[in-house]
Amino acid sequence: MRILAVVMAGGQGRRLYPLTLERAKPAVPFGGKYRLIDFVLSNLVNSGIYSVYVLVQWRSQSLIEHLKDGWQFGSMLPDHFVTPVPAQMRVGETWYQGTADAVFQNLNLVDDSRPDLVAVFGADHIYRMDIRQMAEFHLERKAAVTVAALPVLLQDGRDFGVIEVDSGLRVLRFEEKPAQPRPMPGAPQMCLASMGNYLFDPRILRKALIEDASEPSSMHDFGHNLIPRLIGEVPVYAYNFTTNRIRGDSEVNLSYWRDVGTLDAYYDANMDLRDARPRLNLYNQLWPLRTAYYNQPPAKFVFDEDGRRGQALHSMVSEGCIVSGGTVRNSVLGRSVFIHSNSLVEDSIVMDYADIGRHARVKRAIIDKYVQIAEGDEVGYDLERDRRRFIVTESGLVVIPKAPRREPSLE
Repeated sequence: MRILAVVMAGGQGRRLYPLTLERAKPAVPFGGKYRLIDFVLSNLVNSGIYSVYVLVQWRSQSLIEHLKDGWQFGSMLPDHFVTPVPAQMRVGETWYQGTADAVFQNLNLVDDSRPDLVAVFGADHIYRMDIRQMAEFHLERKAAVTVAALPVLLQDGRDFGVIEVDSGLRVLRFEEKPAQPRPMPGAPQMCLASMGNYLFDPRILRKALIEDASEPSSMHDFGHNLIPRLIGEVPVYAYNFTTNRIRGDSEVNLSYWRDVGTLDAYYDANMDLRDARPRLNLYNQLWPLRTAYYNQPPAKFVFDEDGRRGQALHSMVSEGCIVSGGTVRNSVLGRSVFIHSNSLVEDSIVMDYADIGRHARVKRAIIDKYVQIAEGDEVGYDLERDRRRFIVTESGLVVIPKAPRREPSLE
């Protein structure tokens, strides 16, 4: 069975500002060395789906460069590709107006590929999924459309597309961000939330996109328009993500899915990685999380003196980092971060090539690429002072935007 994947990677990511000031949301770093888009692409490739178009739009250059560096299969197998597709205005004279419009404007790619199924997946969620299992469910039900869904608490359903199903998981109703979500059968405190991932019969998809494009009042969005319209016309089913199993993962890793649409949610998902038995296991070699390769040396920890000891505790440290007489605790460090002597970094995300000066202290912060924290400076200790300099969320998380590129410093 040939599955063509279309990955939606054009969103602006306003709620992740300033991390999305100069990059697309799917290109935002995660877990030290990865990008958000690496999760969906790894799920596709690990599931044996090798034909992938990535629809890009907003601030797309960083994302396109990441795909070039890490997701090229070569030319030996023409059906194996991960190809970025900018808005080409082949149909009309506008940028992508919504998720459905983005696929509509590239229907020629679907037609040329002649797939048995089309997978339309989002690019900015954190999860592991064997998509072949969802495809098997789709075929067993003789579905025209299948929506990946996750049970969430009823009150949390207001933030998602909520799916009402019968006992056989056939979709009866789909409503985006309802004020009063409808509960699941047999679980009155829970509702089924859409994960924004869909499988389509290509003929059904083509017809639905053409009809949606001709509707002036449509938002041209899968969740708001296209899926609800199809429910009464063709068999639409919900695939329960909790039934998905990943080879090599334990029970503690099942059904992990995070929407990192806000700074606090993004921070919390990174912090999930630090635990001895993390809910999201990046160390499962049977289901690797793939990314671009960078030729950098191993991390190193130097100086072992009283008051000047290079150490990282309960933390993730990426390649190229130098922890030089400073302490890192409960944190995630990107590539080639330099932690100078007598400094302290706690409960923080520090991205590539950042530099934490001598005697500096950083707590509950997101430090973007190339940022330099001056000698003796403090971040996260005086939030009123931090608000005058940086961005501080309602929970007190300090976010420092990306700085201009610079040469790495040396101790």
